[in-house]
Amino acid sequence: MKKACFLMAMMVAFSLLESAAQTSADKKQPLLGYRSAKLIKIGKQQFKDLNRNGKLDPYEDWRLSNDARAKNLLSQMSVEQKVGFMLISTTRLKNDRSFDAQRSTDSISSDFNEEDQVQSMNMFTRKPLPLPMMMAAGTTKGVTQFHLRHFILRANASTGITAAWANKLQALCESDGLGIPAIIASNPRNHITKDASIGLSVGTTTFSTWPGELGLSATRDLTLIHEFADIARQEWAAVGLRKGYMYMADLATEPRWQRIEGTFGENAEWVGKMMHEIVTGFQGTKLSSSSVALTTKHFPGGGAGVGGQDPHFSWGKYEHFPGNMFHNNLIPFKAAIKAGTSAIMPYYSIPQGTKYEEIAYAYNKPVITGLLRDSLGFKGIINSDTGPIEMMPWGAENLSIKERYKKTMEAGVNLYSGSADPTPLLETVKSGMVDIKLVDNSVYRLLMEKFELGLFENPYVDENKAVAFVGNPALQAKADIAMRKSIVLLRNENNALPIKQKTKVYVESYFQKRGASSASNVFQPIKNNHDIAFVKTPEEADMILLWITPGSKSLFESNGSPIYLSLSKNAVDINYINALTAKKPTILAVNYTNPWVIDEIYNEQTKQHFAGILATFGTTTDALLDIITGKFKPSGKMPFTTPISEDQAQQQLSDVPGYLKGKQYGLFWYDEGLQYK
Repeated sequence: MKKACFLMAMMVAFSLLESAAQTSADKKQPLLGYRSAKLIKIGKQQFKDLNRNGKLDPYEDWRLSNDARAKNLLSQMSVEQKVGFMLISTTRLKNDRSFDAQRSTDSISSDFNEEDQVQSMNMFTRKPLPLPMMMAAGTTKGVTQFHLRHFILRANASTGITAAWANKLQALCESDGLGIPAIIASNPRNHITKDASIGLSVGTTTFSTWPGELGLSATRDLTLIHEFADIARQEWAAVGLRKGYMYMADLATEPRWQRIEGTFGENAEWVGKMMHEIVTGFQGTKLSSSSVALTTKHFPGGGAGVGGQDPHFSWGKYEHFPGNMFHNNLIPFKAAIKAGTSAIMPYYSIPQGTKYEEIAYAYNKPVITGLLRDSLGFKGIINSDTGPIEMMPWGAENLSIKERYKKTMEAGVNLYSGSADPTPLLETVKSGMVDIKLVDNSVYRLLMEKFELGLFENPYVDENKAVAFVGNPALQAKADIAMRKSIVLLRNENNALPIKQKTKVYVESYFQKRGASSASNVFQPIKNNHDIAFVKTPEEADMILLWITPGSKSLFESNGSPIYLSLSKNAVDINYINALTAKKPTILAVNYTNPWVIDEIYNEQTKQHFAGILATFGTTTDALLDIITGKFKPSGKMPFTTPISEDQAQQQLSDVPGYLKGKQYGLFWYDEGLQYK
């Protein structure tokens, strides 16, 4: 028996040496980033001794295949290390109060936040949790005691602070145990957005600022979209962010859904084309040391919730398909899979009226394993959304925590988002309730991603270069073009646009700040770059430019009440707007985060007030002025259809795109957009 084991070990060692011999000729010495690890020299080549045992282990040998390295490292990991590796949770910088109701006045820094953040209430439903949930662990404890190596950064810090903190985190990971590097993920950071909330979008940051996701879609320019993804990739990698919790492949078929702002619109085929450019722009044709890995969400599409409600909440936990178009949701995910997306995130919803089990997708083996893995051929990481075990276990409420872990693991989940405490999962694994092969399979997939990203060779960034590069004027110039190309011209009565030179224009933006009443802002440029005259009152003007930003509640302010799309239900004083637009010919611009119903201000009785109508999707005043003055010609196309009335918004089929809902449904249609003659 001993002789057989010895022979087997020799065969494995010979296989690894043979693999090294085959690959070393093709691989050049990589740049090694290290802090505490010693270097091992073999000839002219160098390697990091990550586990500090004085010899070169296969997982430390960059000449070997990633598969061989991952399997070797997996064999050295304890059960505790493996389980910690299966969690991805929020991590915080010192004075980072991202989740706190009261914002700290202390300046955020690149030091670690060593406080645990534990809550006993569901942050979304405000109901007690079955057991306290650790949303974030103190950084040092999380790395050294809980063996965490996957983190979500929520903070909106400066470039220098983010890069310095990321380096400190990697140095801590390098000094601990097997020296496995961290991977740091984030929600989108490059877009103008109305609802910059935890878990949705960080909003405007030090990175280059682009139109919202709907705005990118409205450009109809796949080359520009790829360029955006490539630029954002470089910025993210420069500060140490190597994983994106993005983008949404969900379709905007239910106009009331509060997450439409983060989608690319309602047309599955077009969204599929965008997903290809987004994935390859961030990742390349395959993961490499310059890639940012993406987590495409929310499988198999979350845009058809009953009543437009969202499954973060119990009142929105059901998704239905009254138009029998479940298959349509899969088209963008197929494109993302073909492009090589590193991970896919299932949503919280329970599917109604399908052939699949009526339980949330994270628990749904026929959906995750049967459909996503077996039918669609996805081989990457399945990453749960935040909190399906503790906070949103829809359809599994009667299961214990251990039983929930068991069912989700057997369904196919590899990485659990939300909790930083591995104890419940560790207890589940050690109890024998689940096959340890499921754990090993998950950890192997996660290790492969890290090896492919080159993190074992160099997880560190050059802080000075990051500061000089991120958000630099050349990058922003590209984004500014996208801002203008994202604007859609919908109506142009009597060719009133572009505005003639010397026209006196009153420019007013109308919006609601979070937690405050609606307010207007009269635009007065510091420097007039447009050949028109800006006046301070409507009475002085030849023409009014009115830019309104309707605002539903933030997603996480939802209470289950019906969702409406009329302007008067979404922070717009229609009496004020109608009185203003009756004064002078008006150009109306509407910022669409949902397909708003505008019949209270634009209808057969009032449309004569409007010389033109434009749609924006997160852009700047300068970009809008460039369009109306003709400095930049409009080319954008609508990413979705807007309902003509509230009745149509309430009565439509949630899974059917607007352009298929019949002539009676729409006011502005998908792909509609005028150009100047």
